[in-house]
Formats: sequence, C-alpha cells, structure tokens
Amino acid sequence: MKFVTSLLNRRAFVALAAASMLAGAMHSAPASAADVTIPIIVKDTTSFYWQIVLAGARKAGKDLGINVPELGAQAETDVNGQISILENAVASNPAAVVISPTEFKALGKPIDEAASKVKVIGIDSGADSKAFTSFLTTDNVQGGRVAADGLAAAIGAANGGKVEGKVALITALPGAGSLEQRKQGFIEQIKAKYPGLQLVADKYADGQATTGLNIATDLITANPDLKGIFASNLIMAQGVGQAIAENNLAGKVGLIGFDSDEKLIKFLNDGVISGLVVQDPYRMGYDGIKTALAASKGEKVEANVDTGANLVTKANMKDPKIDALLNPKLN
Repeated sequence: MKFVTSLLNRRAFVALAAASMLAGAMHSAPASAADVTIPIIVKDTTSFYWQIVLAGARKAGKDLGINVPELGAQAETDVNGQISILENAVASNPAAVVISPTEFKALGKPIDEAASKVKVIGIDSGADSKAFTSFLTTDNVQGGRVAADGLAAAIGAANGGKVEGKVALITALPGAGSLEQRKQGFIEQIKAKYPGLQLVADKYADGQATTGLNIATDLITANPDLKGIFASNLIMAQGVGQAIAENNLAGKVGLIGFDSDEKLIKFLNDGVISGLVVQDPYRMGYDGIKTALAASKGEKVEANVDTGANLVTKANMKDPKIDALLNPKLN
C-alpha cells in the first residue's frame, strides 16, 4: 500500500513538474497579437474631433487584434495632464505609443524620453522632438492656404466678385503646432494671392468657444465693415459661428472653420459658415495604430504621412467622399 501511494505521489510530482515546464515554455513564447498593447493619447477625449480619432484607433485595434487603450486629458489646455498620461503609458511597457501632442515646446522633452524606451508615433500636431518614428498629420500649412482660398471665394461671392476688405484670424490657443501652421499658411496665402484683403486682427483665445464668441463679437463691433474671419479649429468655429448668427451676419461676413461636428454642419447648411477645412481624423487614428504596430515589429514605416484636407461648402457637402468625412462611423 505504501508502495502504491509512493508511486502515485511520484507520478503526481512528475505531472506537476511537466505542467510547470509547459507553463514556463508558454510564458517564454512570443506574445500573440492579443497580448500587444498600443495606447493612443489624444489632446481632449471630450471633443467630437478626437472622438473620431479614437474611433479610427478602436477599429484598427479590432482589425489587428491588439489592445488599444484610449487616453487623453479632458481639455486641450491640460498640458501637464497629457505629460503625466504619456509617462504612465510608457511605464506600462506597451509595444508602442501613439500621441497627438497638446503643445509643441512642452511635449518635446517628454516625447524624447518616451522614445528612448518605446516607439512613438505622432499624429495631428507636432512637438519639439526628432524622436518620432513616424508622423501622420494634415499638412496644416496647406490647410491654412485652403482656408484663405475658401474665405476669398466667399468674400468674392458676397461682393460681386470683388475679393477685398478686412479679414481676421482667431486661433484657439498659442503654441499648438498644428494651429500655428494653419495660421502661417493662411497669412502667407492672403499676402501672396489676395492683395485686396487686409488682415486687421490676429487673435489668440483660451481654447473655449465662449471666448471665441466674445472675440468675434468685439471684432464685429470694432470693424462694422469686416468681410471675413478664419477660425482655425472646431471650438473657435463654434464660438465665431455663434457670433455671426447672433449678429445676423450670415452671408455678409464670410467664415471659414476647421474640422466639423453637428453644430458646424448646421451652421454650414444655414449659411452662417461659408466653408470648413475638414481633415481625416478617422484615418489618423486608424493608420496611427497600424503604423505603430508595424514599427514595434521593426518594420520600415514612412517618416511623414500627409492625411489630407478638403474644403467643404454647402455645394459639395453631399458628395460621397465629403459626406464620409462629415459623418464618420464612431463605433
């Protein structure tokens, strides 16, 4: 009986040892796609624009079978918050990180530090860093030029073909790479192509739509002959659009916005907004994750990818390509 018991115990021990060895072998095996984590860090998780970016990233995660944590601050002004989110994300040892920096200068060093440990893919906005493995964005300088052309066309249409008069530029925040580039492109294009347009105001706001509303209202009061405004992001376009509507200036003061949501599309339909420069945020999110996965495997990826920008007007907003940009699938 003791012999049988001893034999059974020995067999149990051998089985347990074999199971342990198998578990060890499984643990040391290469991770499956399902074990790969690539977080995406956006500027503001509450904004419709960034929700589209996250939707693209989410779809890429499903298609590729990887984990894609959706991270970001509650406002684009929370620069320190985004830095902390980036540091925590890197500390979790992901395969790579995708990020849209909130502020050019402030995110430079944190991205350098992150890139010393993991591949970093940039989307939408730049940072003071040369450590990005790949960068996917709209050519924002070109986006500013497109806005200038759109505003000039709107002013001409409202003034018998004459492209002349006072115009203004309102930027949501100082120091944001993408916004500074849009400003640059807009001003360069006005100077180069439209000598009849006079830039009488170049204003910065604080990232709040209400501030955009107040700045635009003050500009309209101080310049009753104002012909047009470029509001260079979604939040500013909301505020400035409200100012145009409240002062009954639809069709009299041209307005070009950047990006879109339901409110801006309604403004476009109602003639409050003359046009919207629309990016492809869904593609940024999707291709950002896809590129990050390839980079994490050591595959060669493009250093810079232009994801495109289109001028949307009431005349072309029903075109299939434009409609897909205005009404992206969020699930």
